[in-house]
Amino acid sequence: MPRLIKPRALAPGAVLGIVAPGGPVDPQKLAAGEALLRNAGFETLRRDDLLDRCGYLAGDDARRADEFMGFIDDDRVDGIVCARGGYGCDRILAALDARRVRAASKPLVGYSDITALLLWQRRCAGLMSFHGPMLDRGDNVDPDSIDLLVARLCGTADLTRPIRGDAHGGGRAEGRLVGGSLSLVVASIGTTWEVDTRGAILLLEDVGERPYRIDRMLQQLRGAGKFARLAGIGIGDFSSCRDERFPEIGVLDVISDAFRPLGVPFVSGLPFGHLRSNTTWAVGCRATIDGDAGLIHIVEQGVKRAA
Repeated sequence: MPRLIKPRALAPGAVLGIVAPGGPVDPQKLAAGEALLRNAGFETLRRDDLLDRCGYLAGDDARRADEFMGFIDDDRVDGIVCARGGYGCDRILAALDARRVRAASKPLVGYSDITALLLWQRRCAGLMSFHGPMLDRGDNVDPDSIDLLVARLCGTADLTRPIRGDAHGGGRAEGRLVGGSLSLVVASIGTTWEVDTRGAILLLEDVGERPYRIDRMLQQLRGAGKFARLAGIGIGDFSSCRDERFPEIGVLDVISDAFRPLGVPFVSGLPFGHLRSNTTWAVGCRATIDGDAGLIHIVEQGVKRAA
């Protein structure tokens, strides 16, 4: 695995390339999301074929891979924001050039299906990236989330402010943040971009999965050895993960049964994932987790500012 480096910090007026590496894009939400980015002080650039559709994909694999690498190579583009997740990122990863991505060192933002791309960039290119808001919610985004996204991308985020959740004990630990959508983290096992949890604080969220499916995915992570050397566990939004057939079994019960026996710091209810308030965090960034206080402190900026 390459030595981990940070992408370059953005400056006011930076140009963000908008890409669709997964599912097809809603043009109205796209326009509203672009307006939010422009109001935040950025310029945006997108290709004419961004709105292409190929079934459940935003155009064929060649189009989506070419779009991403095109913006990696385009000197006009300072950073890349994904329009939405959906499905399809893992189909294009073999066509991406990790060396060029690392050399360009451009910040990348996304979540959900984009987890595959974030894990690939961490493992194959050795480059940090950002789990954070995309354009899939249009303008239905918490303004504070946009402010934090801007601060993270520019390297000006207040590192004294923790991310607050619900405490489940386990004491305090330090490690690098990794994770994202649970289903995509699990799907990485056995690939060249397989999640590396050694000494890490594993952050997980997901949407629309029933508790028994969450249980199955957690057991797969356990069986693959991904719990063995964890520093801590942080759980984001799983609020839509219910099963009317078994209402007595909540998703947090399933998650707690998996993680509490590990004895590592464990925090749930963190504000990130498929919700209006989606807190941005950098994949690969150093952080501390306090399971007794329910806090995660990110202790470094996720970008490298010019000297």
